[in-house]
Formats: sequence, structure tokens, C-alpha cells
Amino acid sequence: MQTSTERILTTHTGSLPRPAWLTPEASGADVARAVAEIVDRQRTAGIDVVNDGEVGKPSYATYVLDRLSGFGDVSDTPFLGKGRADLADFPTYRDRLSRDTAGTIGTQPVCVDDVRYVGRAALDAELDRLGRATKGAGAAEIFCTAASPGVIARFMPNRYYADESAYLQALSDAMKEEYDAIATAGFVLQLDCPDLTAGWDARTGDLAAHRRMVAERLEALDAATRDVPPDRLRMHLCWGNYEGPHHHDLPLAEIIDLVLGARPTGISFEGANPRHEHEWTVFEDRHLPDGTLIIPGVLDSTTNYIEHPELVAQRICRYTDVVGRERVIAGTDCGFATFAGMATVDPDIVWAKLAAMRDGAVLASRRLWG
Repeated sequence: MQTSTERILTTHTGSLPRPAWLTPEASGADVARAVAEIVDRQRTAGIDVVNDGEVGKPSYATYVLDRLSGFGDVSDTPFLGKGRADLADFPTYRDRLSRDTAGTIGTQPVCVDDVRYVGRAALDAELDRLGRATKGAGAAEIFCTAASPGVIARFMPNRYYADESAYLQALSDAMKEEYDAIATAGFVLQLDCPDLTAGWDARTGDLAAHRRMVAERLEALDAATRDVPPDRLRMHLCWGNYEGPHHHDLPLAEIIDLVLGARPTGISFEGANPRHEHEWTVFEDRHLPDGTLIIPGVLDSTTNYIEHPELVAQRICRYTDVVGRERVIAGTDCGFATFAGMATVDPDIVWAKLAAMRDGAVLASRRLWG
């Protein structure tokens, strides 16, 4: 994985606004055209470590329904807008948020049979598109996102395996094919792991139980990526990519030791929104393992404010001051188009925000390298 050896590099979390002309029924050629357009826009905005914007996926997690067998029926487990402790405290806002996202997230299937990987053709097409679009683009590095075993288990609950451990094992075994293929294609593999933080149940407040859950899911992740070098792995944490109170979010400090003990050497997390911006202090008295780098969010992915480059630079330097300039890459709190058709931030503003991150990284680099 590239590090910021001469200047602060920039990246993002994964999903970017899909071109307006791209429809769910788009042909493979249309998706390839969209990927090429998204790669070009990233480079124009000054993003160093790029991907395909996830334009070929309906969402960062549910895309696996087209690649894994064993899912059917519909879960009674609530999606965004219900079941979250922070939104339960503000039911009027919760209902408004549910209305705003209605029709974009879709249903929530459950596991009803053996899970096996059956989507190799779709995966190969995705990797081929990304490789073609980034050839000659001048990017410092290319990454490709994939759902972690834990987030699949959270989105598609188990109704088939004897217990959660057996389900995670099956998901780990199945997704290993995708993880290995991404790495073999020469891309950095990003594992999306919002379940580690957003899975916190503030209603029970059982931290010990949550840490056991996190440890089990990281164990499944480590097993699935055992043949991918740690320096080709990065993982993303978030507390749910929605504008809301978030006053019951689990503090990062409560699980960061477990996260840093997992195989991925790149850790992406929220660092710009009002509920988590202060958590840069978590790293003040914590030694990062050798080779580990952090990718803090310096842009909020849920607001149409365009961050001032000076603020971006300040956010970057808070982290470099405590972990070192070579171990920080500027990132975003989460994706800007987590679900197709769901655009909390106006697409044109997204690109302006990313350009502001580039400008802030330039300012920070001047201060850090002179």
C-alpha cells in the first residue's frame, strides 16, 4: 500500500455518484463507460488512490446477492430509520429519514441455504473494467471494495446455519474467492466493516458482548484474507452513513485495539463529522503496529457543505502530529452514494468536496515537508 512519503496522498471510501445516464438496466459496455468516467473525474479532482466508484453495484453490501447463493425471503430485521437507538430518541426525525430513503435501500433477504460463491463472471467483469479504466490514469494506487463477512451477516441475517459462528465461517469461505481475485488482479482490497461499529447495541450497553462480536468477525475476516498480504489490505469503519443524532455511537476507543490487531494495515474511519471529529485523540497515546497507516475522514459524507481547504489541512495535521506524516492518507467519512439512487450530497458538490480535500492536502504537505 502506498504511503505519504513526499506529500499527503488522498483517497475516499468507495462509492461515488453514479453518472445520471447510468440506469439499473445498463449494459456491460455502459458500466465500463461509467467506470472510465468516474476514474477520470477522480483524477481531475486530485484523488491519488482511486477505484471504480462502485458504479456497477446496487450497494456496497447487497451486491453480493448476485454473487452468493443461499439467500431468499425477506427479513423482519429493520433497515435504516428504525431500530437505531439514536433515532428512537427522535421519532419525528426518524420517520422523516425513513421517508427520504424509502425505495432506495430495498428489501433485506435472509440466508436460507448453503452459501457458495457463484458470481465469478460478474467479479471478473468488474476487475477487468477497473483495470482498463485505470491503465495510464496516473493514479498512485488502485483499490477495490468488497463486503466483509461481518457486514454481509448484518445485512442478510442467518436463518439457516446452526449459529452465527457457522454462518460467518460459511461467508468467510465463500468470499475468500472474491478477496483473492481482487488481490491477484493487483488492486488493494478494501473490506467494508461498518458492522464493527454500527452494530453496537446502545440499548443494552453490553460492551463485553460487543467486543466478543467484533473479535469473532475480525477472526472471520482474517481467515478469509489469509492469502492476501496485509499491506494490500485496508478496512473501513463507520457508524452508519446517515445524517442523524449519532449520540449513542460506540466510541472508537472501545474497539480500536481489536481493529489494529487485525490483518489489514490500512484503517479507514470517520474523522470529520461532528460526532467523531474529536476522536483523533484516540491515537495520542496508542502505538500503531509496524506498517499500519490510517485513513481518517477529512470530509463529511452526509453534508452539502464544502469543507474549506484550511480545515482539511488542520484535520490532516492533527493526525500526522500524533502518528507521523508518512502514516496518514486523507480520506472521506464514508461513501457518497452508498446505495444507487440515494444521494444525500448533491453529485456536483461531491466533486467540489473532493477537490477541496486535494487543496487541503496540498496545504498540509507544504507544512509537513516544506
